[in-house]
Amino acid sequence: MLLWINGPFGGGKTQTAHEIQRRLPGSVICDPEHAGFGLHRMLPPALRGDFQDLVSWRRGVVEVLDLALSKHDGVVIAPMTVTDSGYFTETVGRLREMGHDIRHFALLAERETVLERLRGRGFGHLLQYVAGKDAPLRRESWAVQQLDHCLERLREPEFAEHLWTDHSTVPKTADRIAVLAGLTLLPNGEGALRNRLRQVRVELKHIRFD
Repeated sequence: MLLWINGPFGGGKTQTAHEIQRRLPGSVICDPEHAGFGLHRMLPPALRGDFQDLVSWRRGVVEVLDLALSKHDGVVIAPMTVTDSGYFTETVGRLREMGHDIRHFALLAERETVLERLRGRGFGHLLQYVAGKDAPLRRESWAVQQLDHCLERLREPEFAEHLWTDHSTVPKTADRIAVLAGLTLLPNGEGALRNRLRQVRVELKHIRFD
């Protein structure tokens, strides 16, 4: 089974994916974003647009996820924002055509909720001091520019199943996905502080400066 976790940038995809992976033995995260960043780094900065526009990214994601789903004995989790219906068909749709069990979830929230989450990412002042005043805002600024478009597109029926997360914690969202997918997660068993510290570690691992 593939759990494709969609949603706007800053909507909680990566945190939810890591929460599921932590509590679902045998599961793995295969992040399509990594392939996109690799393709970006192969190009001169002036030629770097949206890596999803590259046919090589779309085909490569299908090839790699097909391999993981065919050879790995466990659930595969792909946290990735896809709002273009054609690209969605070429990736999620193609994997379904190949016979894989694909469960797609779009994590949605009100605009202000996502903006608040984006403001909480990147450890603002600390990273400004370490990497320069513009460093922590680059990805967040781009995410804000894309936010309205993402929220509008992901509300469409083709991007179901929709999960509203305004009043949900990451563990609770993971629990909801598991129930809908017919999976059983290990109990969370940790308090809010430990959950937050773990989420901070995930955020640190995913900070980029390019």
